[in-house]
Amino acid sequence: MPVMEYLERNARLYGDEVALVELNPAVADGRRMSWKEFSLIESNTFAPYRREITWRVFDEKANRCANLLIERGVRKGDKVAILMYNCLEWLPIYFGVLKSGAIAVPFNFRYDAAEILYCAELAEVDVIIFGSEFIGRIETNAERLSKGRLLIYVGDNCPSFAESYHIMVDDCSSLPPMVGGITEEDFGAIYFSSGTTGFPKAILHKHQSLTQAAQMEQKHHLTSREDNFLCIPPLYHTGAKFHWMGSLVAGSKAVLLKGTKPEIILDAVSKEKCTIVWLLVPWAQDIVDALDRGDLKLENYNLKQWRLMHIGAQPVPPSLISRWKKYFPNHDYDTNYGLSESTGPGCVHLGLENISKVGAIGVPGYRWECKIVDEHEKTVQKGEVGELCVKGPGVMTCYYNDPQATAEVLKDDWLFTGDMAYQDEDGFYFLVDRKKDVIISGGENIYPVQIEDFLHKFAKIKDVAVIGLPDRRLGEISAAIIEIQPGVECTEEEINNFCLELPRYKRPKKIIFADVPRNATGKIEKPVLRKRYGADKLVALENRS
Repeated sequence: MPVMEYLERNARLYGDEVALVELNPAVADGRRMSWKEFSLIESNTFAPYRREITWRVFDEKANRCANLLIERGVRKGDKVAILMYNCLEWLPIYFGVLKSGAIAVPFNFRYDAAEILYCAELAEVDVIIFGSEFIGRIETNAERLSKGRLLIYVGDNCPSFAESYHIMVDDCSSLPPMVGGITEEDFGAIYFSSGTTGFPKAILHKHQSLTQAAQMEQKHHLTSREDNFLCIPPLYHTGAKFHWMGSLVAGSKAVLLKGTKPEIILDAVSKEKCTIVWLLVPWAQDIVDALDRGDLKLENYNLKQWRLMHIGAQPVPPSLISRWKKYFPNHDYDTNYGLSESTGPGCVHLGLENISKVGAIGVPGYRWECKIVDEHEKTVQKGEVGELCVKGPGVMTCYYNDPQATAEVLKDDWLFTGDMAYQDEDGFYFLVDRKKDVIISGGENIYPVQIEDFLHKFAKIKDVAVIGLPDRRLGEISAAIIEIQPGVECTEEEINNFCLELPRYKRPKKIIFADVPRNATGKIEKPVLRKRYGADKLVALENRS
């Protein structure tokens, strides 16, 4: 069934119960602050801004949004982009788009003006719904964006080139929209790739994908009516939204938290009585680092109800989970692997019962199949490294308007992920690296993730990324960009001595002390690093030292 039916069921059965809470610590002296302002104040000076809605109100808001879009001429199959930060309006608007029969097109809130225009044209968007933070970026190309498109603004003081969502939606009916039957075979959403090889690709999914992701999340994490999910990552990302949809299927509460500082996360878990938390690697790292330093004390928080911490979106260093279990020995743990082409996380997952296999991305998820193939697309033996392929009801239909790119990754219903992995004798899959990130040095394949996992064991290292740099003799050499723990001194000699435990060919040939950039979903931005530390810039760096 289409995923909107879960919302309608929850409104009918649990209408007066709280569905969503928005918790925004970025408030001081009664004034909502910008993220930049908030980053400059001490954590103990904020007074949280909190809103909540029930399941009935959630459904009514979605109906009003759907009826608004229909009144403004949106028809089944039209495309509606959403460009907003996480807020209490985000999910009702998303479900309103789906209820109208249109295709939801979430935009990355980090897109600049050029990327917004590119994605709007690539996906042939008919409507853009945007928040106050994006006025400047929309205005830059307002003339082109408004040609044949409706621009709808969510917030106060509507700009002249858009129409006010709140003024229009208040006059719309809260009853279900009169739309012809929407089935799982209808198109439901377009998501965008990370754009690591240039501008993003548009990923088209049917409603079947959305329902599959929601049902799978609930099954994987045994989400029940008593659970309360803390959602921190951006909702435009498939990971955040579809992890939340486990709560939708269960009919349970969720909290949308704005803020990633360790004390903010633990305070939210404590005060809102959250039971499930999805973290990105940097946030989990920050929490255990703060606990190690004594900046956080667990006795100051009520965390007994917190039963599950899970991580996804990037490889997870096993050493991080070992440290986490030291402080939270009773937590269930799971890691999820996925990509937007597979409707986000879960096509491979560790499983709550498999904590002994930390380091693996896991086994095929609910209703998924996996295999590993060589360069000739032949299945390899267990233990051999090859490209991970997945198959299931959450695989994308295509890259929208890009048949060539689609043909490169979709073959006989199998999605070729571009990730290198191997399967052990017990059937668990281990991620080795992105196919494009593999370093070939003197004929040897070097997998950066393996080196990164090793370096994460060194206590002085906060974060690390390994990339390949051009080398005249070997073709490529490995370089480790290392971010040191705050207030700690570390030398290149210490790093090199620690790496003596690695085989010689895996030892980084260059050590660069610098910050490790990560995107909004926690993935290391390796294209940024390769550009920053290309051959010419590396020579300049050495000449200055």
